[in-house]
Amino acid sequence: MKAIVSIIMGSTSDLKVMEKAAEFLNEMEIPFEINALSAHRTPEAVEVFAKNAEENGIKVIIAGAGMAAHLPGVIASMTTVPVIGVPINASLDGMDALLAIVQMPPGIPVATVGINGALNAGILAAQMIATGDAEIMDKVRNHKKTLKQKIVKANEELKAVSYKFKVN
Repeated sequence: MKAIVSIIMGSTSDLKVMEKAAEFLNEMEIPFEINALSAHRTPEAVEVFAKNAEENGIKVIIAGAGMAAHLPGVIASMTTVPVIGVPINASLDGMDALLAIVQMPPGIPVATVGINGALNAGILAAQMIATGDAEIMDKVRNHKKTLKQKIVKANEELKAVSYKFKVN
């Protein structure tokens, strides 16, 4: 089994957020790898990773970072593999990371999910891969159906909640 998605985080302290992407990819049976690389502390390792990602079979990169959050953009500048940025709430309620990731210059796109949105990054990565893989497309489709079922069930449960002025 060889990884087709790479989950990169600036520090292992980001694992608590990034594991949501790993859990989803695992559920979808999509092979992935997880590594900690820092755009500021290990720039050479980031460069080696990014420049070799495609050759190594990586189809999507999920990169999470907090604060200055340069990691997703630095990786995107050195590869044609799609990069999904996950802003981590490490300071300023994550707004610094969000803005650092989403405000990329023309020609260096980074798909960006919400602050601490690693689950959505995992889903987006699966959807990207599913465009060329019918089996994964079916798994993603089934996942989306379960989301609908959760809301239908929640509304059924809400019917049992009673208030004096509740009319439904």
